[in-house]
Amino acid sequence: MRVLLVEDEVRLADNLAAALRDGPGFAVDWAADGEAGDDYARGGVYDLVILDLMLPKLDGLGLMRRLRARHDATPVLILTAKEGKQPIIELLNAGADDYLAKPFDLGELIARAKALIRRGKGASHPTLTALDLTVNTLEQTVRRASVLVDLSPTEYRILEYLMHHPRKIVSKRELLEHLYDYNWEHHSNVIEAHVSNLRKKLDAAQPDAEPVIETMRGRGYRLASESETGPTQ
Repeated sequence: MRVLLVEDEVRLADNLAAALRDGPGFAVDWAADGEAGDDYARGGVYDLVILDLMLPKLDGLGLMRRLRARHDATPVLILTAKEGKQPIIELLNAGADDYLAKPFDLGELIARAKALIRRGKGASHPTLTALDLTVNTLEQTVRRASVLVDLSPTEYRILEYLMHHPRKIVSKRELLEHLYDYNWEHHSNVIEAHVSNLRKKLDAAQPDAEPVIETMRGRGYRLASESETGPTQ
């Protein structure tokens, strides 16, 4: 998943970005002020915005109001050092989905980030199932039927994204936008190579079953339907 982090404390931002990349494997774009954060939000496609409340140029509340004013429904997790109930009430009423008071536990932030992304995609449970596939988003493990499938981090992220969008045709461009940050050189053949390896590993887990990932020529990829693969085992 792709996260926009808007935080002006450089050391904290570096630590948060590293934890989000190394732990759940998120792609992270970082903005150091509210105006830059708004530019990123307008130009990118994000699964979550982590937004510091006290920012230069445009504060977190102002940025969040801009997001909601243009009907951007991306989940927003606010980081705040303010005390008292009134600021929190104001944030939630303005469209924030959750908040954490500084200082916070890094593990709790990652857990809340994962929960908000799942909720934003309509998945209330950390385990995703489709066909004979089971993806545990907490452990980042994949099984086809009862067979554990060993995937690379990128292969896992592609499969998790497809599982969040069953039956939707997902283009290579959409995968690039969600799996990589702005610093990545966007090449569609990279996606093709990862999808090919992912498909081979999933097929090897059930060699007598039909493939679970379809290539829609010129359009992208999607999970096959149960009628096309046979009953779930």
